[in-house]
Amino acid sequence: MKFVNLTPHNIVFMDNAGNKILTVEPSGQIARCSVTREKIGEINGIPVNKSRFGKVENLPEPQEGTIFIVSALTAQAVPEREDVFITDDAVRDEQGNIIGCRALAHI
Repeated sequence: MKFVNLTPHNIVFMDNAGNKILTVEPSGQIARCSVTREKIGEINGIPVNKSRFGKVENLPEPQEGTIFIVSALTAQAVPEREDVFITDDAVRDEQGNIIGCRALAHI
């Protein structure tokens, strides 16, 4: 199976012992979902917006034997796409920074 990373970050898959097993570099193409916001109120002076998600851009058509890794927001916009995945089960360093993941997930 071929992985295509449609995010701007390296995706590092790790095993349960914390060993790197695969790094998928960015493809150079970023799949994004457009967002429009409408202010609907305020809470203690903080604006409250309603977000509407629109068209997904830069997501290739399905390709046999290929999995596309995208952001969670983008994946939520195309739940019918069985070839679109997000990273899952984050691995963090001592400071709490994400350094990898252990799995993929489908939304």
